[in-house]
Amino acid sequence: MSIFLADLLSKLLLSEPLPPIPKIKITGISDNSTRVRPKNIFVAIKGYEFDGHDFIDQAIAQGAAAVIAERKVTADVPIFIVADSRIALAQLSNAWFQYPAQSMKMIGVTASNGKTTTAFMIDSVLSRHYPVTGLIGTVVVKDGRRTVGADLTTPNSRDLYEILARMRDNRCSHVTMEVSSAGQELQRVHGIPYNLVTFNNVTREHIDFHGSFEKYWQHKTKLVRELAPSSTAILNADEPLILELCQQTKADFITYSLKSNPAHIQVEDIDLSTGSGSFRYIIPERVVSQNFTLSPCNSEFRLKVLGLHNIYNATVAITLGKLCNVPDAKIYSALANFGGVERRFQLIYDGDFKVIDDHFANTGNIDITLATLGLMKYNRLHLLIAIRGSRGSVVNRENTETVVKWLPLLPVGELVLTDSEEFVGGHDVVSADERAAVLDILDAAGIKYRHIPRLTDAILAILEADQADDVILM
Repeated sequence: MSIFLADLLSKLLLSEPLPPIPKIKITGISDNSTRVRPKNIFVAIKGYEFDGHDFIDQAIAQGAAAVIAERKVTADVPIFIVADSRIALAQLSNAWFQYPAQSMKMIGVTASNGKTTTAFMIDSVLSRHYPVTGLIGTVVVKDGRRTVGADLTTPNSRDLYEILARMRDNRCSHVTMEVSSAGQELQRVHGIPYNLVTFNNVTREHIDFHGSFEKYWQHKTKLVRELAPSSTAILNADEPLILELCQQTKADFITYSLKSNPAHIQVEDIDLSTGSGSFRYIIPERVVSQNFTLSPCNSEFRLKVLGLHNIYNATVAITLGKLCNVPDAKIYSALANFGGVERRFQLIYDGDFKVIDDHFANTGNIDITLATLGLMKYNRLHLLIAIRGSRGSVVNRENTETVVKWLPLLPVGELVLTDSEEFVGGHDVVSADERAAVLDILDAAGIKYRHIPRLTDAILAILEADQADDVILM
């Protein structure tokens, strides 16, 4: 495949007048100088660790025929200056792959917690009714023919548009994708016309990356605020900040509540006594909007997965299924058989005692997880908590303060902390400051604990403390 350079450049907003454009055909786009092929365009992006402008000569040596940059440089090929190279990469990639998202119904899933499980639930519902569906997220990418492991929650724009092109070519009708705040700030999803968006919860997350909660919120909410009028947002009315987005978007919206707050959809009769949830999904009266119509209903649902948070996730999946015309019986069947996602409040052993694997990403995640355990019936709760490396002292301190808040409310037996030192790579190694942020708070609160650096040893220690009818949360 090749496209004339002038045709590709016509998709960009350039900061300076065009220099003479040679009449050459471009064979591809790359933002990685080591992957440049002859006649590619190289897009120089200033990153957090490396600056692509420093590798322009290498890209040209690899065969780059033109360069997109944010500042003037001297080179033997045409240089085109843009205000934002990340946006340019997205625009060029979208054009190169012939605007693949326009051929499918695009569903964006955002939240501080539960994006992965919600996306998997939605895809489970859609795939019950539609023959070929796509999924892009933290754990896997499913392109309609094969499923492979994922590296990032939201891939960079060049890779993302290539994935979407495969999905289009594989005849996917719907694509469900997680959309992170980092993906928004880094312009990875620039140009994707979302038809449906869900926003389930918000808490303090990625503060070290964004700099402040305000900046995090600015990027997190962009997905909803910039929706077109022809799109629909599904919003959690139990979260005041999220509910305010109803007045900040041109899109249609539908709201839901598990706490009897005013909303289009009410969730009642919640039962979590066994861990797995059952509830009633109620639309009290017909909801008519320019983009959709929802008929009244009062339906009972039973989930296989554990936790109050999964009732929120399931409410989103049910609503989205209805908006996508999936029959109610197929929605019910999909959720009743949904087995969950690895390390998302996952029941990995259920015998004389239970072992649940979860990830304490942030304070909101911890609150939901421990609140769910407070509603379950068991003997004692043993906690094995991995300190989060490369997340900073602030996140670790806030997470530990939240755990300390819950400890008196739960029948806690053993508390073990670990650095998981035999498994983490360089990026996730726990620093001395991060460890101190956790242990100092526990010491100040008078909490009894054991710190065991190796995860394997920590698991053996927590298993030794276990008795019949106990729960181990890792």
